[in-house]
Amino acid sequence: MSTLEIKDLHVTVETEQGTKEILRGVTLTLESGQTHAIMGPNGSGKSTLAYSIAGHPKYTVTSGTVTLDGEDVLAMSVDERARAGLFLAMQYPVEVPGVTVSNFLRTAKTAVTGEAPKLRTWVKDVKGAMENLRMDAAFAERNVNEGFSGGEKKRHEILQMELLRPKFAVLDETDSGLDVDALRVVSEGVNRAKESTGAGVLLITHYTRILRYIQPDFVHVFVDGRIAEQGGPELADRLESEGYDRFLAETPVEA
Repeated sequence: MSTLEIKDLHVTVETEQGTKEILRGVTLTLESGQTHAIMGPNGSGKSTLAYSIAGHPKYTVTSGTVTLDGEDVLAMSVDERARAGLFLAMQYPVEVPGVTVSNFLRTAKTAVTGEAPKLRTWVKDVKGAMENLRMDAAFAERNVNEGFSGGEKKRHEILQMELLRPKFAVLDETDSGLDVDALRVVSEGVNRAKESTGAGVLLITHYTRILRYIQPDFVHVFVDGRIAEQGGPELADRLESEGYDRFLAETPVEA
């Protein structure tokens, strides 16, 4: 069992108008095998939480803590966080021209585990994971995310999750831009990875449609950089019918 604990996290970002506080005291605890859904309107701080956990330099943690099994995540470099067992599936995966998917995956696996995987086993694992995600074998020799469709990019992110086997996976709007078929395939990949590794999942989304495939244990509503409400799967059903208006109406207007 592993624990990812976020306590009273405050995060700022530099804008053209100056320093802006995005997260205003977020406290959240994830355990192995749990799925936590983070929902909320645009600009509420959902993606900021994801990138702060991963160590994106754009975001500055001004106070609070993030620990993984008691170890200070905020003191770790980005690669140290990955080796410790954290994984981020990005909302907008970047292109890496000149690096094939197969080389990228094996290099990433070697970096995370500290040793190169045995080639015969690795090839079998990659092939099996790609088949499960309905990815053509030729995909492995394409450059990372270069010319990929939105669905291909998201499948590649989940392929990484399946092969790298993190302790905790943060999925930032993995459902965005996916049609119904791709959403089901990607969701099944997340469920497979979670079942085979016991990983905890932090699933960030605007919409409840992905939660039909990936059943959350807990749902947290983000508004104005804070958790406005939290509960079980029934909270997502309520958001589906009511939207976020009642939370936004309660949000104080800054002077």
